[in-house]
Amino acid sequence: MSTKDYLEKDYYAVLGVPKTATPDEIKKAYRKLARQYHPDTNQGDAAKETKFKEVSEAYDVLSDSKRRKEYDEARTLFGSGVGGQRPGGGGFPFDFGDLFGGTAGQQGGGGAGERLGDLFGGLFNRGGGGGGTTRTTSATRPRRGQDVESEVTLSFTEAVEGTTVSLRLTSSAACAACTGTGAKAGTTPRVCPTCEGTGAASRNLGNFAFSEPCRDCKGRGLIVDDPCPVCEGSGRAKSTRTIQARIPAGVADGQRVKLKAKGAPGENGGPAGDLYILAHVKPHAVFGRTGENLTITVPVTFTEAALGAEIKVPILKGMPVTLRIPAGTPNGRTFRVRGRGVTRKDGTKGDLLASVEVVVPQTLDDKSRELLTEFNTATAGDDPRADLIQRARSE
Repeated sequence: MSTKDYLEKDYYAVLGVPKTATPDEIKKAYRKLARQYHPDTNQGDAAKETKFKEVSEAYDVLSDSKRRKEYDEARTLFGSGVGGQRPGGGGFPFDFGDLFGGTAGQQGGGGAGERLGDLFGGLFNRGGGGGGTTRTTSATRPRRGQDVESEVTLSFTEAVEGTTVSLRLTSSAACAACTGTGAKAGTTPRVCPTCEGTGAASRNLGNFAFSEPCRDCKGRGLIVDDPCPVCEGSGRAKSTRTIQARIPAGVADGQRVKLKAKGAPGENGGPAGDLYILAHVKPHAVFGRTGENLTITVPVTFTEAALGAEIKVPILKGMPVTLRIPAGTPNGRTFRVRGRGVTRKDGTKGDLLASVEVVVPQTLDDKSRELLTEFNTATAGDDPRADLIQRARSE
């Protein structure tokens, strides 16, 4: 993506959030749009696939506090449009068409700081008169690889305990047919005569000299006369590989896991991009989850709740634990079993929250009915609704 394209894109509008949106609001908007436009649910729909890529690109920038700050500062400096005067008037005229025109998109990704670094590296170099010297950037400098996004579906237990999954990734890499040169096998590129292989050219605007990628070689420093038929001279091609990715313990449904340097390989010795994995967690038949705590509903009998009891409660992994139910426990009361919940980042665990549910017998034999009738007679003076009726009348 060229710097011009980068500055012109309104990532906030793509996600449908205001510039003041919090990280949680940005994440919520991204999840909603990712589900709506994901290629797996819109197979064959090129428009929605393109939209999904735009949404992912916007989230990559706005979810990273450093990249978001750089993006906001760049758009504040230059404005969201191109052309016209410098904000505030009174300054020198900026022709953004000259400043950005003809810049070639940098394949291979890279953060906002890297893209703006290419621009600002030789932006304001004062020349003498109309000439002057310009600092240029070598076309062979290392470039960071693209970030890659994938998805994985985990069982409830895998999400709580952590697991390792196999992922098949497709990303951009050096073309195997031409080893990244862009030239057909048996031929070699030649040095660009315009920029003499630097990949950059200067343009003088009054007292300022601007550096921009060479228009003839598109910033590569090389001219390909006989392009590679596989990559059509770009030097890049799609690469498919399988990796083993470690999903940390405690990941939640819809959470985005970042694995550093697991994305697309870099160029010219540059670092690899990052891998972002969107986790989908299947529900459990018995357990639920609230933050770092697991939840469970435990059925108890009327007599256990009334008289008290010691009951066995299952945990996610391992032998059941014994829970003491005191006499007179009401329906819905929650007990905390410490250290039996979700693993935190520091290695400690949350708790298991066990809520009791008093089970009413569906059928009674004669003996049970007789005993319950005697109990009902003995407690006839205890009306649990007396206060309720009195309070209702007082309103």
